[in-house]
Amino acid sequence: MKMPSNTTTDQSLLATEMDAEDFYSQILLQAAQEMQSQAATADPGSKQIRPEPGLCVKTKCSDGGKVFVNVCQSSQVPAPPPLSEAELIQLLESDDPSSFRVPMSLGEPHAEVDNSSQGCTAYDVVINSDFFQKAKCNKLFLEFIIAVCLEGLEIKYNILLSREWKLLKNRKFLGNISEQHIRTKSKPVIQEIGSESPQISDGNSLGEKPHLTLTVEPCIGDPQHLIAEIKLPKVSSSRSLILDLGEDRIVLSAQPSLYHMDCYLPFLIDQENSQAQFYKTSKVLKIKMPVVSSVE
Repeated sequence: MKMPSNTTTDQSLLATEMDAEDFYSQILLQAAQEMQSQAATADPGSKQIRPEPGLCVKTKCSDGGKVFVNVCQSSQVPAPPPLSEAELIQLLESDDPSSFRVPMSLGEPHAEVDNSSQGCTAYDVVINSDFFQKAKCNKLFLEFIIAVCLEGLEIKYNILLSREWKLLKNRKFLGNISEQHIRTKSKPVIQEIGSESPQISDGNSLGEKPHLTLTVEPCIGDPQHLIAEIKLPKVSSSRSLILDLGEDRIVLSAQPSLYHMDCYLPFLIDQENSQAQFYKTSKVLKIKMPVVSSVE
């Protein structure tokens, strides 16, 4: 994909009759599109999607600024594991409800103007279309997915968002819908993987390297599951963990800069059906991943 030229002139920005809000929105849209193009060039292992509008939630940041969260939908985003309403209630009553993983794409913040012509910040979060429709028709699932979106934004951008939110009835999206890039596959292995242990990158300033143990089930015959157990003695809650699974890779960070791990796996795994659970007592993160095949 070619990068857009910085010298290209958008004639619409030169119209003398354009009001200030439209002018501002055009500039913001151009900047967002350029950032998306740069992201695609920097990460060839991703694909571009155009999400569909879903719903818009209004809340506030810890500094009092207005924040809008556009919860969008796309069939390109994987669906979370099946979850009934009874199972959701049980999950919410558990010690660690955030252990249930909802795949989503968290877009960059973009400045917007609200109906009062006041400046605000908007975030676009994309989830699976089927799961969105389920949440839209069920109040409990709707509150759950909004809570998950807010938590995901807090962890990724190191912000604090109020849980006193308002669902906008007559608006599905604030601003302009921009294309997002979701990762299609993990980056290729640079170093050869040994048979006894995987290669793990040094976290450096991102945090220390945690202890990892990999086992397979069953221990005899063709492996069906790969089990990763990661010791995280400094972590008190899964809220501080950011876990990303590739088809042959685990990337884990514990905020703020406690741990960082980038691990290549000896098997290709099924990312969508993998499950993760953080045990508070033992301070261990356990990831169970269905094995697809061996890495060639």
